[in-house]
Amino acid sequence: MRVLIADDERILADTVADGLREFAMAVDVVYDGDAALERLTVNRYDVAVLDRDMPILTGEKVCQHVVDAGINTRILLLTAAAGIRDRVEGLSLGADDYLTKPFAFAELVARVQALGRRANQAQKPVLERDGIVLDVPRHTVSRDGLPLRLSPKEFAVLRVLLRADGNVVSAEDLLEQAWDEHADPFTNSVRVTVMTLRKKLGEPAVIHTVPRVGYRLGR
Repeated sequence: MRVLIADDERILADTVADGLREFAMAVDVVYDGDAALERLTVNRYDVAVLDRDMPILTGEKVCQHVVDAGINTRILLLTAAAGIRDRVEGLSLGADDYLTKPFAFAELVARVQALGRRANQAQKPVLERDGIVLDVPRHTVSRDGLPLRLSPKEFAVLRVLLRADGNVVSAEDLLEQAWDEHADPFTNSVRVTVMTLRKKLGEPAVIHTVPRVGYRLGR
């Protein structure tokens, strides 16, 4: 899942982003509405978490631009305004969800995950193939009934490969779906992550390299 965080409270924005990355999400962070709108126009995000009360270009205005442009990104508005009228106004502009500050981080994660599933309705929350079971909401992985401990990036890569359903996924597609916008396209991080993931999944090997094309999951 790829997520955009936009909030002029920089410490809050960075803290939320770091927390979401622990759940294998690729997260970009900006601190004003103009930058948020630019990212949403250029990149594809499953979910955007927007502070409603950002100066100049507010989260509500960004939301309205997204809806008017037909951008397929789910919007979660954050605000200190807790009144019913405020929530109704935000939702009427096209936001998909609304969360008041201060909030429990666990609730934010659950709402972002729910919006991500809505953004990818054809994708199952629990993915299974060749004895591997990956539960996205619970953030757990097992193989042949044995639980595995994966890093957030390994979890994200495995999720992309499982969703490909045996088809080849290029390194570029893995960078697009499992890393944020700061990922160096010439880095070997994809190769290294796939290598460590292979080791943790054990034998027989289920991730195969297709020379000059990418990676495929399946026996």
